[in-house]
Amino acid sequence: MSEPGRSPPLRAERQLSEAALVAAARLHDEAAVRELIRRLNGRLFRIARGLMPSDAEAEEVVQDAWLAAFTHLDGFRDAARFSTWITRITLNCAAMRLRKQRVQQEYDTVTETVIRSAEVLLFPGTDPEPTEAALGRMQTRALIEAAVSELPSDLRLVFLMHETAGLDLRDIARDLSLPLGTVKTRLMRARHRLRRIITDRIKGGFETIFPFDGSRCVGMADRVVGSLKGQPCWSGSPV
Repeated sequence: MSEPGRSPPLRAERQLSEAALVAAARLHDEAAVRELIRRLNGRLFRIARGLMPSDAEAEEVVQDAWLAAFTHLDGFRDAARFSTWITRITLNCAAMRLRKQRVQQEYDTVTETVIRSAEVLLFPGTDPEPTEAALGRMQTRALIEAAVSELPSDLRLVFLMHETAGLDLRDIARDLSLPLGTVKTRLMRARHRLRRIITDRIKGGFETIFPFDGSRCVGMADRVVGSLKGQPCWSGSPV
C-alpha cells in the first residue's frame, strides 16, 4: 500500500478486470482495493439494506464484509467471481448482526425504521442549494425509500437485489439458497405491496401540487389589471 498520508498513484485500475484487481489486492495494492470497493459498494449496500432496518446498520454490515473479505483473500478461490463471494459475505455479516440484535434486544426496530426510512443519502457533488428539479427528485426518492423500508425484510431483500443491484433472479436464488420460484414470488409480492404503500401515501395529496397562491396569485392579478388598464376599451372603467 502507499505511504500513510500520501494519495495512491493514478493508474488504469478502472480498466482492469475484476480478477486482476483481486490479484493486486492480494499484494496489498491500495488502488486495487479502492477500485473493488468503488465498483461493488452500491450493490452491497442495497443488499445489506434489504436485511437491515436502517441505512446506518447496512453501511456497518458492508464495512464488516469488506474487512472480512480483504483480510481473508487467501480463502477466495479464483474459479468463482469475487463479486459473488463478497455478496455472500455481506449476507452472512447481515445475518450475524441480526442474530446478535435479537439476542441482546439493544435496539427499537420501530423507532429506528421511522427515523431512518425518511433519510435521503447525499453523495459527493450534491449541490448545497439544490434546484427545484433536484428537490423534486430528492422528495420522490425519499418517498420510494420510505416505502421500500416498510416491506418485510424477505421481500425487501429480493426486491433490492433485483431492482437496484441488478442481480439476475437465478443468481439471487443461488446466493440466498432459495428455489427460483420462491424468489419470483417474493419479487412479485414486493412489487404489489410497494405499489399499494405508495398509492396510500399519495392518496388525497394531489390537491397540493402545482400551487398558485399567495404572492404568485397577487402578482398575476396585478399584471392582468395593469394590462386591462392599458386597453382603450377599458379606459374610464372602474378597473
